Amino acid sequence: MAETADFPGLSSSVSGLREWGDRLRRSSEFIVIPVLALFVSGILFSVFLLALGKSPADFFSLVWRGGFGTSFSWQNTLVRSAPLILTALCVAIPARLGLVIIGGEGALVLGGFGAAAIAIPMVPWAPTPVLLGVMALASIVCGGIWIGLVGALRHYRGVNETISSLLLFYIAVSILNFFVEGALRDPSDPNKPSTMPIGRDNMIGMIPGTDVHWGLVVGIVLCVLLYLLMNRTTFGFAARITGGNLRAAQAQGLPVGRLMLVSCAIAGACAGLAGFLEVAAIHGKANASLIAGYGFTGILVSFLARHNPLVIVPVAVFLGGIAASGGLVQRRMDLPDATVLVLQGLIFLVILVSETFYGRLPFYRSKGEIS
Repeated sequence: MAETADFPGLSSSVSGLREWGDRLRRSSEFIVIPVLALFVSGILFSVFLLALGKSPADFFSLVWRGGFGTSFSWQNTLVRSAPLILTALCVAIPARLGLVIIGGEGALVLGGFGAAAIAIPMVPWAPTPVLLGVMALASIVCGGIWIGLVGALRHYRGVNETISSLLLFYIAVSILNFFVEGALRDPSDPNKPSTMPIGRDNMIGMIPGTDVHWGLVVGIVLCVLLYLLMNRTTFGFAARITGGNLRAAQAQGLPVGRLMLVSCAIAGACAGLAGFLEVAAIHGKANASLIAGYGFTGILVSFLARHNPLVIVPVAVFLGGIAASGGLVQRRMDLPDATVLVLQGLIFLVILVSETFYGRLPFYRSKGEIS
């Protein structure tokens, strides 16, 4: 440093470069650790396959081919990614306040049911844009109220949000079953209880040149908007302060209760919108097919993305591809379709364990922090 003592500008530049390098090294931790977690998950799952007498190389080759190997595979993957993006946002937004919401599947189910139910009296006379707009609004309101209730229970009554959101999922499923097997059941479909169909002419169309519906675009746009909300606004700053230290946020006079309610309502609205897309773009009606596990896989997507809305998109595509390959794995390897769920479960478990390594690996700590 003696050589730079006579050059204050050079000294400050060197110090700035070192500080920038230190920040870059620290931020790389959030990429390296999840990648290593995926690698460990792959090793553990390979051991599982070997115990079954199956080839791990064949399995991962089929996963690649079934999820990403062809144009058809890609489109199937992207269709599955759309609801994963929206349900992952249902986890990621409240997570900024330190809330762990795992009941996004309930908001999806109720949002899809609400969209289908409100469409029944409107189908005969409403123009398609009006019908879809009302359906989308109904799903957003249903999902927002449902997860907003979780935030209210946490703030006003101190009820654990993880437990309450999970229990509300079961209530949402019961509401769906009660109506589709009763008052709103379509009598023309005796095999599978469903609501009346909205009609093919009222379905959401596909992105030109693809078999992927517009829900994927909606999910990507929402990820960008919510990233800006949570990272570039005073609301997002207050939410991060609340998530970092609740008592400090209360001491500073931040409206913690309102932050919780609004964040949970936004989260539920995203999951409810996923239910609308499943009805308006895939099924055309509400039935038990809405309970497809997207809400629970969205938990894994959000944790793997570190609750970053922008990172949610590629992670959702990755896990959507794994899910899309299940049928091919079943046919070629004589394994259950649920085998990919075992892989997803292992990934989730290892990701949770990897959380304990953040800030503890010597390479990612400054020299002053290493004892």
